Amino acid sequence: MSLENFPYKMDRTASSVAALDDESDEKEYWFSKTPHERLLAVGFMRQIAYGYDPTTARLQRVFEIVEFPAS
Repeated sequence: MSLENFPYKMDRTASSVAALDDESDEKEYWFSKTPHERLLAVGFMRQIAYGYDPTTARLQRVFEIVEFPAS
């Protein structure tokens, strides 16, 4: 899945300032999501952090031709 087709969008107008020791509502937010939604979000964050290249997104296939001696 490419980033263009991903259901999450970033709201660049929203911002907030808080101290590092303030309680966060992130845990409550993520517990309100289904496991499937959480997994999609992890995949999205991985693509943001490491990039997405469709040519290398698949597992590499290795084929080897073996000739058996005639018996």
